[in-house]
Amino acid sequence: MKIFDSMEIAGSSLTAHRLWTSNLANINTTRTKAGGPYKRRVPVFAEMLDETLDGYHDIGGVRVIGITEDNGAPRMTYQPDHPDANEQGYVAYPNVNLVREMTDMLVASRAYEANLSVVTTGRDMWNSALEVIRG
Repeated sequence: MKIFDSMEIAGSSLTAHRLWTSNLANINTTRTKAGGPYKRRVPVFAEMLDETLDGYHDIGGVRVIGITEDNGAPRMTYQPDHPDANEQGYVAYPNVNLVREMTDMLVASRAYEANLSVVTTGRDMWNSALEVIRG
């Protein structure tokens, strides 16, 4: 086991959890390059495995293997004066649910804080070990 494994694992999680911010930023985007409203995006996580000498696998962190679009129906809101309103006066808004996104952001934020604490603790332990060596 490498001395920096815990820091590498925590670092991979820090990177992966940053991806959960675009949905809230686009909650009111009614027009995209692809046409129509923004579609909610969900990162797909997978464990990273490292092969050991005896052939078993240790968990080596987390990685994002893809980002999928939620193909759920858009939120239809009656706004006849909106430039993107259809013939009936309804505007198609993204299929982003504020409560779900805030919950996901809370989970991501807590995971980010926990992993940052692991990295900080690992750094402090390493610095303490260097101080002992320096004597």
